[in-house]
Amino acid sequence: MRYLLICCLVAFCSNAFASDTIIVRQDPRMQSLVERQAIINKRSALLTSSGSVKGFRVQVVNTNKRDDATRVKSELLSRFPEHKSYIMFQAPYFKVRIGNFLKREDAEKLRKQLMRFYPQGVYVVDDGIEYTFTDEQELQ
Repeated sequence: MRYLLICCLVAFCSNAFASDTIIVRQDPRMQSLVERQAIINKRSALLTSSGSVKGFRVQVVNTNKRDDATRVKSELLSRFPEHKSYIMFQAPYFKVRIGNFLKREDAEKLRKQLMRFYPQGVYVVDDGIEYTFTDEQELQ
């Protein structure tokens, strides 16, 4: 009896592996889930450990005087109201940064504009930025 069962099993397996065609029947909703997961993976690759998005800002001033930093920040707010500006303190310096950019090229455009007002020490820096992804937004 065992011998017959083993022979049937071997015959079935050899027939299953002999053909070159495998037909997979997939629920159409699976492709939708795979595409969603790909977007989630791309977005999570852009996140820092603190949960902010990896991006770029333009650093305008690096000074050890708080008054200078607040003055520059207020100037930036009046000249570039469409961009948010930030003061960061990393002892003993106050750093004034502006913008939230996903691409370095966009930050470079703003840097060139800022060079007219602040001719020295304007740099594009990597930073965690404030950014909210939309549902239909594709990442490149």
